[in-house]
Amino acid sequence: MIARRLILAAAITASAFAPAWAQNYKLGSLEISQPWTRATPATAQSAGGFLTVTNKGTTPDRLIAVRSAVSAKVEVHEVRMENNVMKMRELEKGLEIAPGATVMLKPGGYHIMFMGLKAPIAKDSEIPVTLVFEKAGSIDIALKAAAIGAAAPMH
Repeated sequence: MIARRLILAAAITASAFAPAWAQNYKLGSLEISQPWTRATPATAQSAGGFLTVTNKGTTPDRLIAVRSAVSAKVEVHEVRMENNVMKMRELEKGLEIAPGATVMLKPGGYHIMFMGLKAPIAKDSEIPVTLVFEKAGSIDIALKAAAIGAAAPMH
């Protein structure tokens, strides 16, 4: 009984940190790290994507689009408080990455929004996406799917 509990605790801990093992990417002066998403229930119509972008350059850039075949539509979103109500909306002009800055796309903040999922996202799968930056161009990356409800990876 104790051994079973220890195995279960180890499995839960390992799944919570799975996104931290994801691959990092470089595009010009931009570094993209910790790309991940969450697995979804079978009936889910949307999902979020998360990552960190660091601009090591001297000029700003902007994440202007995200493309993926996993959903009918993909947008860059923000979550903000307006009149004591949390609202989520698309960033129509994209997300600025200032020189020397690190911007985190994470649950409850900036994030990638997949709408009209074509199939559920399975735990441990990799979701291919293309990030499009205004100056640096495009890069293909993969978001590693953590368990449903997983927290952000540890830094």
